[in-house]
Amino acid sequence: MDTDILITVLAGILLVVAAVGTVYPVLPGSLVAIVTLLAWAWAVGTWPAWVAAIAGSLICVVGWSASAVLTGRKLKQLEVPGRSILVAAVGGVAGMFLIPVVGIFVGFAAGLLASEAVRHRDLGQALRSSLQTLKAMGTGVLIEFLLVCVAASVWSAGVLFHFWAR
Repeated sequence: MDTDILITVLAGILLVVAAVGTVYPVLPGSLVAIVTLLAWAWAVGTWPAWVAAIAGSLICVVGWSASAVLTGRKLKQLEVPGRSILVAAVGGVAGMFLIPVVGIFVGFAAGLLASEAVRHRDLGQALRSSLQTLKAMGTGVLIEFLLVCVAASVWSAGVLFHFWAR
């Protein structure tokens, strides 16, 4: 089997893993995508591969940055303390082990709600704050996911041009 084909198939699989990693935060999705794109370009070594890898990497960086900046800005506006996010993260890790597949999300939301309930001393206010926080974080995740998918589409075009130019 041609090594370019094998490397390209592996890169495609890793890009799918990267996209999943943006939604299911066990792996740093954007970072996996960037490393995959650059490693693929280095391994196959053609100019279409490098153009696709650099363009895709820049798209991933934009998605990663936008996710962090927009989420951080919104959390600052909502005045959500870092302690609440830390408690939510611990809840997410615990949930991951207690409830298969969806536990990380359930645990994160439960931890966030518990921390906000202690902070506000009002369940209604804690629920509103938690929902706004989850919405802000969900928006960031969605942006990062979509841009990793766009980068994978750019990579797909690079794959076509790479094999056409050989």
